[in-house]
Amino acid sequence: MTQVVLGENEGIDSALRRFKRQVSRAGILADAKNRRHFETPVEKRKRKAVAARRKKRFT
Repeated sequence: MTQVVLGENEGIDSALRRFKRQVSRAGILADAKNRRHFETPVEKRKRKAVAARRKKRFT
């Protein structure tokens, strides 16, 4: 679970920016998007192929 603790003199805008950054790094929105609708077998294969290419590039 992502949470942001406000600093003593911190504005709400900067705290919101930090929260959005943490959510994107954690992959929460991407996970929710993937679970939102049915994924066809073709889409699943395509997603896995892209992930495999990305993983191979970083290793």
